[in-house]
Amino acid sequence: MTEQPPVIVEPEQTSATAVVIILHGLGASAHDFDPLIPALSLPDDLAVRFVSPHAPVLPVTVNNGMTMPAWYDITSMALEREIDEAQLKASAQRIHQLIDEQIASGIDSRRIVLAGFSQGGAVAYEAALTYPEPLAGVLAMSTYFATADSIKADDANQGTSIEIHHGTQDPIVDETLGRRAAERLTDMGYDVEYRTWPMAHTISADQIPAIREWLIERLGE
Repeated sequence: MTEQPPVIVEPEQTSATAVVIILHGLGASAHDFDPLIPALSLPDDLAVRFVSPHAPVLPVTVNNGMTMPAWYDITSMALEREIDEAQLKASAQRIHQLIDEQIASGIDSRRIVLAGFSQGGAVAYEAALTYPEPLAGVLAMSTYFATADSIKADDANQGTSIEIHHGTQDPIVDETLGRRAAERLTDMGYDVEYRTWPMAHTISADQIPAIREWLIERLGE
């Protein structure tokens, strides 16, 4: 099957000098972020391009083998997810290629943020922390650190800021997993900020100002 091109939203007033690559969750679409981008209302002078790739369509074991957009297969929904790590790492390599394309277009790697929601967040951790050039930051939303025990992190991103958001009422990815990710990454020496909201498995209106503030902090330097 032909890979769908990513959804790209360019800044309105000027050519892009920064990029946010944002990865959707299981069974979703890159278009799920269409309402988020205008809601962030980022300053024009940040000149941010948003790039949202589509996950491949795969059979997902925990959903009775149904095919759907998925960055990797999930074989068990126990608290500690059982996943197809090879597929996750292949998805991370695909994101590396996307980052490479943005750099080739003239964007400094240090002005590229990698963000992800749920499954997309698990890929974002792997992709960002193994990328061989420094990035601006990682935004991990309602997700978990699926490759914590196998990741071969690159020193280039040892100082990269990691912002983790989670809902205290999340019925899909329990908040315990968000906290464990924050603790593990802190133990690995990363600069981690962990924030929660009284929400389910979603991006809430209350959360958007915090995302906006963090992006301005990371990309306004």
